[in-house]
Amino acid sequence: RRLSKNLFFVFSEPSLCWKVAGKLPVMMEIRTPKTHKAKRVLEKRAPKLVENGKKTLILHGTKTSATLSSVLMELYRLKKGGAIKYSRRNENIRPFENGGETSLEFFSQKTDCSIFAYGSHTKKRPDNLVLGRMYDHHVYDLIEVGIENFKSLLSFSYDKKIAPHEGSKPFICFTGEGFENVPELKQLKEVLTDLFRGEVVDNLNLTGLDRAYICSAISPTKVFLTHCAIKLKKSGTIVPRIELVEVGPSMDLVIRRNRLPNEGLRKEAMKSSKDKPKKKVKNVDQDDVLGKRGRIFIPEQEVGKTPLPDKSKGVKRERREGKLKKKNKEEGSASKKHKESE
Repeated sequence: RRLSKNLFFVFSEPSLCWKVAGKLPVMMEIRTPKTHKAKRVLEKRAPKLVENGKKTLILHGTKTSATLSSVLMELYRLKKGGAIKYSRRNENIRPFENGGETSLEFFSQKTDCSIFAYGSHTKKRPDNLVLGRMYDHHVYDLIEVGIENFKSLLSFSYDKKIAPHEGSKPFICFTGEGFENVPELKQLKEVLTDLFRGEVVDNLNLTGLDRAYICSAISPTKVFLTHCAIKLKKSGTIVPRIELVEVGPSMDLVIRRNRLPNEGLRKEAMKSSKDKPKKKVKNVDQDDVLGKRGRIFIPEQEVGKTPLPDKSKGVKRERREGKLKKKNKEEGSASKKHKESE
């Protein structure tokens, strides 16, 4: 229905929608799960008190170099089990431009990934890697780095027995004052932590810690990143001695551009749900002197209407004993008469 010159009113069964003139009215549809499987998928993606581990989406740009393709493949191997990689070229993704995030947000919602790594190669920005985080399937923050001095896994020689296992929990070490003082390095630290830490757990088994990521701030715009295996050796005490063996990959990350989230979005994303309030117990009070006290309500007892307990078994026993006594008396009197007759 047309209400005015520049306003349309569009009505559909599931919802209402207002659209400004210049665009065609669009019917908004609310999809509800029709099967138990779809319902479980939606429940899995719903917000939780304790969130699951963040999955990583790895994408290729319009053009990528051999070095950048190797970097994306190495990231996929390091995050195997918690990453999804698309090998096709994506021409519509431009994270730092207006309107260039639509396809990226679509892939994030489709794969349920909250971190992404997007690689592109141009003459102006060679070997360019964009790392970012998503909030509610919308871009939260971005940081763009250049890859230099890259060494793949195959360029390192080591004992394959100490190779890290898939899905193991890593150590992440950040060395350098720049990670606390420089805003760009501080943001890069947060992104790398979310990228590599995996599942958030309360307890860890020492034998399961078999890898470490070492990040060293060389300058305010350059970070050296390497991946090492942890080798536990005897130390004469309960705590073993740790040795680091570099297993790769390793690279230099040169910061080029970054975009921080606005303050409103940051506050909304940082909200933490409060613990569920304890259910109040009825008729229980807490006193400073007497401590915990409770009230018990006993209904009025009607003694006259209370049925007597069933004592049928006791009555039978009394009858049986009475019969035995009577029988004994009859036998005693019969023996006396017999003696007198003799």
